[in-house]
Amino acid sequence: MDTQTPVPRVRRDRTHFLYIAVVVAVVAGVTLGLLVPDVAKELKPLGTGFVALIKMMISPVIFCTIVLGVGSVRQAAKVGRVGGLALGYFLAMSTVALAIGLVVGNLIHPGSGLDLTGTAAEAGREQAGNAPDEGLADFVLGIIPTSLVSALTEGEVLQTLLVALLVGFAVQAMGTRGEPVLRAVGVIQRLVFRILTMIMWLAPIGAFGAMAAVVGATGVDALKSLAQIMFGFYATCAIFVFVILSTLLWVVARINIFALLRYLGREFLLILSTSSSESALPRLIAKMEHFGVSKPVVGITVPTGYSFNLDGTAIYLTMASLFVAEAMGDPLSVGEQISLLLFMIIASKGAAGITGAGLATLAGGLQSHRPDLVDGVGLIVGIDRFMSEARALTNFAGNAVATVLIGTWTGEFDRDRARAVLAGDDPFDETTMLDDDEPATPAPVSPAPAVPAASRA
Repeated sequence: MDTQTPVPRVRRDRTHFLYIAVVVAVVAGVTLGLLVPDVAKELKPLGTGFVALIKMMISPVIFCTIVLGVGSVRQAAKVGRVGGLALGYFLAMSTVALAIGLVVGNLIHPGSGLDLTGTAAEAGREQAGNAPDEGLADFVLGIIPTSLVSALTEGEVLQTLLVALLVGFAVQAMGTRGEPVLRAVGVIQRLVFRILTMIMWLAPIGAFGAMAAVVGATGVDALKSLAQIMFGFYATCAIFVFVILSTLLWVVARINIFALLRYLGREFLLILSTSSSESALPRLIAKMEHFGVSKPVVGITVPTGYSFNLDGTAIYLTMASLFVAEAMGDPLSVGEQISLLLFMIIASKGAAGITGAGLATLAGGLQSHRPDLVDGVGLIVGIDRFMSEARALTNFAGNAVATVLIGTWTGEFDRDRARAVLAGDDPFDETTMLDDDEPATPAPVSPAPAVPAASRA
């Protein structure tokens, strides 16, 4: 009698349907916003609520990732080397983004020919009033949380980063006695990612509400009158990603930028539908680890990059400043451009990738440096939502590339695994967002020789 071994049933990735639903929701939201704008504007809380749910998970994800990454390495200097290299790279790329924005802005002269209305001027002054007024000392002191756990409850990324580093170094210094802490944090990380996958099933609802609200509020009039700066900004971001970042990624890591972006396609769709790069931060951490970058590099580079590697925001500040000056009939000289934009790129550090943050930073920078231009900010209030999407996408792409580059430079990037992932041989586990074939906890901090029971007594 012939017997056939039953073929194991392949578990279907149901999340494929989730992201199809997100696309359908975006189209439905745009349609509703155009047809029934008054109703569509009332759906804004759906998008805001979904982004708030994702932000709720960011601090726990960052904390677990950094503690596991830092606590499992033997030398503290290794973490310091990664952090120093990352900050140096972020500063260099911010300068490049500024330069590209300046060049393109001076070529297309955005804003020339527009007239400033009283309504737009009032909107500009309102944005300036919403901008935070703090100096460098306030920014540095703001990184220190009120207590060891308040960073996790208040959702401050830099405060969470500081606390996680302290805990990671403390566990590292404890040696083998810190292994139970790592095991506990490993279990908590799996719980956090499981909750996150549950929240992701609400993405279509959030995308529908967010797109319906913004289209219902702005319509197409703002797009028609301000298409020049909007598409100029899109083109500048594309040049930065597909020329500058693409060249760096290929030269340093031999990774094709299009293959990497395709691997992160679902994250880009999530950002596009919510206009928030923070909504994809936990998934970027999980996917970069799966891609072959070590936990310490991912844990340091990604959270820090979300505060300091804002390439899209740098380009936006450059072009928006030139646009406002042109629209006000008072173009900036080369010296004014450099001084103003360097000031604003410093002021933007620590800004989150959330809708409206770039606009408030722009208004605050102009208020402190060129108050006579603040009224002109109101001209781009109507299209800022659409520009914020390009900002968020560019920031996200920049941080993904930065993570691979830092991993390569520090020898913490498994290129063979990356090729397998990009080829589809090692798919990302969408159900847990963790690699189940790996141990739940990292390797021991240091080898612990077996000790006879009698000697432990």
